[in-house]
Amino acid sequence: MVREIVHDIIILQRPSVPCTKDDRQLFKDMEDTLAANSERCVGIAANMIGVHKTALAAYIGGEIVIMVNPVITDRSKQVYEVQEGCLSLTGERTAKRFEAITVEYCDKKFKRRKKTFSGFEAQIIQHEMDHFEGTLI
Repeated sequence: MVREIVHDIIILQRPSVPCTKDDRQLFKDMEDTLAANSERCVGIAANMIGVHKTALAAYIGGEIVIMVNPVITDRSKQVYEVQEGCLSLTGERTAKRFEAITVEYCDKKFKRRKKTFSGFEAQIIQHEMDHFEGTLI
């Protein structure tokens, strides 16, 4: 189901808690909502649709990937500055991002995964994971 995007900063700044297997409908809602906003968005965190759980949906390799309870376990030393926008916010803001990250996460079926991402894909994941802490760009 396509969900409404949250724009309330107070709601967006609330920290998220880990997902459980009871959150499977959330993952479908995130996929549907990201697909419905694909012309203006490449990733969403669960709190952007009003659910304070540590899940994100992102276009990785041209497909929507769900990351459940992701943790960055390694990062490159190279950091760069970028202008980012957010579907929940107006305008763009400066953010610092690591060029490459290694992420451990569960997929939407709760199968453990570990993968290294670089460039724009790493940037998307870092942006969405900032939402888990209530950090806005």
